[in-house]
Amino acid sequence: MPNLVPELNSLDFNVYVGGPLQAAIQAQTAASMATVNFIQEVGFENDGDPATVDSLRYVDFQYKKSVPNPHFGKSAADLAAEGLPPSTDTANTYLENEVEIKVPFLTMLTIPSLRIDEVNIDFNARLSSTETRNVSSEFAASAELGINYKIVNFKASASYKRNTSQGVKVDKTYNLGVKVRAVNDELPEGLSRILDMLEDSIAAVA
Repeated sequence: MPNLVPELNSLDFNVYVGGPLQAAIQAQTAASMATVNFIQEVGFENDGDPATVDSLRYVDFQYKKSVPNPHFGKSAADLAAEGLPPSTDTANTYLENEVEIKVPFLTMLTIPSLRIDEVNIDFNARLSSTETRNVSSEFAASAELGINYKIVNFKASASYKRNTSQGVKVDKTYNLGVKVRAVNDELPEGLSRILDMLEDSIAAVA
């Protein structure tokens, strides 16, 4: 039986194992850069001037809100004592106010934060050897007959050749399976704190 160790040593494991790992690292780097680009493109107003800082993008909401009328039931004398005009509404229990809310756009979206959680590489190499033996035979014959009155000449020749060759044939079968599991990871601590501060900046202006 042949020694298959040299055949195994000839396998380039840097390609079969290192290749998928390198691809996973590049994918993780691309995912991180996608998060950065998403924040820059979506969360900020680009003014086209690299010398100035881009302003944060806000979304404005306007709606009507009913609030208790603080002057309900007051008399004209009460209004005058408080320095309020006589036209102040004192008849309605509730008043409608126009309310405007400015919300940072980033706080309304799910920021992509993809992380490769697990990489499984299954590499199987199957080497099988087969001993081969080839035998070939060659046979050749010739004959000559000559008649010249009383003299008869006969010549014959024959040859036989047998060739035998043997060797070893190695069959190689490679199977490579890569399974990647990616999850939407939690936001980094710094980015999470920034979003918390942005949420605190949300204010309603009546």
